[in-house]
Amino acid sequence: MGNSGVFFDIDGTLYRDSLMIEHFKRLIKYEVIDPITWHTVVRGAFHDWDMRQGNYDNYLAKVAEIYLQTMKGLNRNYMDFLSDQIIDSKGDRVYRFTRDRINWHKAQGHIVIFISGSPDYLVSKMAQKYEVADYRGTEYKTDESNNFTGEIVQMWDSDSKHVAIMEFVEKYDIDLQSSYAYGDTIGDYSMLKLVGNPVAINPTKELLQNIRNDEELRKRAIIIVERKDVIYKLTADIEFL
Repeated sequence: MGNSGVFFDIDGTLYRDSLMIEHFKRLIKYEVIDPITWHTVVRGAFHDWDMRQGNYDNYLAKVAEIYLQTMKGLNRNYMDFLSDQIIDSKGDRVYRFTRDRINWHKAQGHIVIFISGSPDYLVSKMAQKYEVADYRGTEYKTDESNNFTGEIVQMWDSDSKHVAIMEFVEKYDIDLQSSYAYGDTIGDYSMLKLVGNPVAINPTKELLQNIRNDEELRKRAIIIVERKDVIYKLTADIEFL
């Protein structure tokens, strides 16, 4: 039998927001991104989501589009400087349940891995902070001068995370049946399906519906909802409106 692996999404699963959005806000603060961009392009999508009239993914897509355009030509070393600031100031803003599970898994000798759609230079800092074995994030490509080219290798969709996990399985001799995965959106669906112990944390409606429609996954999945200072453990059969 191989090793037990543990695959954690970060945004919305460990971290209580998006690392990319935190970085986006920091770029606005330092006027790397024109502050007016927030009002003219992003604010509408954010307002719709904040008022529960729109989709979070639409808001995130707007931010990602501008973020990628802004990054082109910037130097990776400067981004590392900002990344350190973000992790130092925001890195503890995590869900209690997930933080405790990371510590529990490490105590069991499990191989803990972060897989996130956030930029790899932010994911690497979180992996270092929480002392996990490995990580994979969206790769922002650089040229020979270490400047961003505007090209990426994404890691936020279900197919990409599936491929990444299979690479880690080979690298660390991981037994998926004894492994765990933690996620919150439809992009984490393949991670949950692959392992013997899937856990959906504060899942989106789309992810929960997919779990409920998957007869095999539905039997194994645990649903965790953390609100304020209370953690609820539910089954996939929970009724939602």
